Amino acid sequence: MPDFNAPLRDMRFVLHEVLQAPALWARLPALAETVDADTADAVLEEAAKVTGQLIAPLNRNGDEEGAQWRAGEVRTPAGFKEAYATYIQGGWVGLSGNPDQGGMGMPKMLAVQVEEMLYAANSSFALYSALTSGACLAIDAHASEELKNTYLPPLYEGRWAGSMCLTEAHAGTDLGLIRTRAEPQADGSYAISGSKIFITGGEQDLTENIIHLVLAKLPDAPAGPKGISLFLVPKFLVNADGSVGARNPVHCGSIEHKMGIKASATCVMNFDGAHGWLVGEANRGLTAMFTMMNYERLSIGIQGIGCAEASYQNAVSYARERAQSRSPSGPQAQDKLADPIIVHPDVRRMLLSMKAMTEGGRAFAGYVGQQLDLAKFSDDAEERATAEALVALLTPVAKAFFTDTGLDSCIHGQQVFGGHGYIREWGQEQLVRDVRIAQIYEGTNGIQALDLLGRKVVANGGASLRVFTGAMRAFASQPDAPYARELLDAAQRLENLSQWLIEQSARQPHEIGAASVEYLHLFGYTAYAWMWARMAQVAQRQLATDEAFYGAKLATAEFFFRRLLPRTLGLDACIRAGSESLYGLSEGQF
Repeated sequence: MPDFNAPLRDMRFVLHEVLQAPALWARLPALAETVDADTADAVLEEAAKVTGQLIAPLNRNGDEEGAQWRAGEVRTPAGFKEAYATYIQGGWVGLSGNPDQGGMGMPKMLAVQVEEMLYAANSSFALYSALTSGACLAIDAHASEELKNTYLPPLYEGRWAGSMCLTEAHAGTDLGLIRTRAEPQADGSYAISGSKIFITGGEQDLTENIIHLVLAKLPDAPAGPKGISLFLVPKFLVNADGSVGARNPVHCGSIEHKMGIKASATCVMNFDGAHGWLVGEANRGLTAMFTMMNYERLSIGIQGIGCAEASYQNAVSYARERAQSRSPSGPQAQDKLADPIIVHPDVRRMLLSMKAMTEGGRAFAGYVGQQLDLAKFSDDAEERATAEALVALLTPVAKAFFTDTGLDSCIHGQQVFGGHGYIREWGQEQLVRDVRIAQIYEGTNGIQALDLLGRKVVANGGASLRVFTGAMRAFASQPDAPYARELLDAAQRLENLSQWLIEQSARQPHEIGAASVEYLHLFGYTAYAWMWARMAQVAQRQLATDEAFYGAKLATAEFFFRRLLPRTLGLDACIRAGSESLYGLSEGQF
């Protein structure tokens, strides 16, 4: 099984040089005393050791053994429990958590880099702590002080874990159809009854308690999504002194047998009058849950980047060693019977596509993290509002584009290996299987695309989009901005297409649904163009200090602008063809 080595040089480049995170942290009072460049580097270096030496070696075994369910109990694969105990000793679960409740208070810009390492090393392992971090975010933002004081410290510590219980067998995207009920009790708690499916980490043997955040309906709730409330339901009740008490009537009925992420327990959870407590306001549960879901959507997007990075590392290593045929320009390895396949144009096309999309995604993830930090920590109300608007606009792009292109990169990596990429021991086929789920859970990518185009662009007349493209134009106006013409053309194409869709959707109800996925991809390539122009600008300025690293950046930027960004032309043409051809067949003709 190949090793995973965290791309620390590139992560520091994005964080310190492109996004200039230390300067931002220094001007935000809530972060100025918490983190600086040296602290960030120390966190990244330690995370690289933990993921590379502790967690990555469990990836193959975890896939082979999988999570096991017997009589309501789940056992994680060999080594997971011991590794998790070591992992939480470092405080990693609470990395960006509220320091008033035991979290480390680190910025999201830094946390996204650590999350990428986790997913690259072992996606199944990463999911257990990712759900806990998201649950903490929702509890911290919406729960009562009593609930926060009781549950957040052990969650941040990692002794307890969190889960998100939304989906039911008949209700996935349309949560207004859920049937789980919450009956008020005399002591102020609620009796939760119902069944949830596809619950990541709903049961496991890593922690002493599991805190489920459950969507349910009160007896007098309005119909549809406006009648959903959010409840905190622990696996074990908590005693007055904070210790774990009696078992709550919530149980795992089974686990799913899946294509990938086999070491992550995906559970059917049954609530049989379980004690729960309201989080936030009654009938406002979706508002509270979306705090967690938006965190998870960015996190799952980063799963796409992490798996792509792991696939790229494997593929490059293999391409340097595997000898097949001669270069079109003549023999390169004169002392051998064949050249390494990295000399061949098509192999280079795949490797460069992987490199350009993964590094572009890493920069864009950092940028979204930056907006999250500004929205949370800035003292400037206007800056906070702008950042919040950008987070809302960009979250569906990050989730869907990272994972769509992450699967593409994992398939490219598998293809570089040829037949060996289909064989289990090389690791590439596992990455393809593991990353595939990321396009489906936390809201399918088709739903993300509908959200982007329908709610975040059309619904507000493109106002948030113009904030984003305005920042791109401001960058392109700098005298030394590379690829300024290409960047301005891409921004204009996105704006023009958005306006066309706003006009078309007013006349044709199918237009948004017909265009949304291609629109999100066009948006993603345009966003990456800005990231690559920013990275190329820094590389131009610093080339003399490290020609190998910065020269590679410039060459990869050139590949992106010449070979990948032009895909937006085809996407634009596809969208403008309209929705009519989707309805040329009657239902019976399919």
